[in-house]
Amino acid sequence: MKKRCLLLVVLVAAAMLSGCAVFGVTKDFKPFDQQLITQVTPGKTTAQEVTKLFGAPNQVVKLSNGNAYIYTRSLNKSTGLWLVVVTFIDMDTQHDRIVFFLNNNDIVTNYGRSLNAADAAYGLPF
Repeated sequence: MKKRCLLLVVLVAAAMLSGCAVFGVTKDFKPFDQQLITQVTPGKTTAQEVTKLFGAPNQVVKLSNGNAYIYTRSLNKSTGLWLVVVTFIDMDTQHDRIVFFLNNNDIVTNYGRSLNAADAAYGLPF
C-alpha cells in the first residue's frame, strides 16, 4: 500500500512539474533601411516620393497645415514556461517609428524617428 501511495505521489509531482519552455520572436519584422531615411530631404521630398521609398503609411493624421505619415514596425520577443498547474510568460515589444510631416503642398517639412526595436529582449518569465 505504501508503494502505491508513493508511486501516486511521484506521478502527481511529475505531472505538475512537467511542461515546456518556449522562446518566440516576431518573424515578419523588417527594420527600416537607414539609407532610405537619408534620402528624405525636408523642403524637397514629396509625399509621393515618401510612399515610393517606404510604401503606404500605417497611419495618416490630418493636421491643420498638412498631414503626418506614420510608419511603425514592432519587434516582439517572448519567453514562456508552461507547467501543468501554472504558466509564466514574459513579453517585450519595442517599436521603430518614423513620422513625416507634410505641408498642404505634400512636401516634407520635417520628420522624426524613434528606432528602438533592436532593444527588444528575452527575459525570465518570473
